[in-house]
Amino acid sequence: MSHVPHELAEEFPELTQKMHDLKASNLHFSRRFDEYHQINRQVHRSETNVEPVSDEVMNNLRKRRMNLKDEIYGILTSNS
Repeated sequence: MSHVPHELAEEFPELTQKMHDLKASNLHFSRRFDEYHQINRQVHRSETNVEPVSDEVMNNLRKRRMNLKDEIYGILTSNS
């Protein structure tokens, strides 16, 4: 399988243990984490023309990925 850019473990390597812990203990985080990876893979498949999409769809996917990444980072760095 080819390398998929923007994996969360590569984006936030210092937070990989916290990601693992939250995936097991926080349903909201786990759902967002899974959704991020699903969209990230979809963006990668589209960018590599495995599953081409329109520019509008691609822009919407990238925006959703960015919003999820921001939300995930916020959860990871919160003090709770």
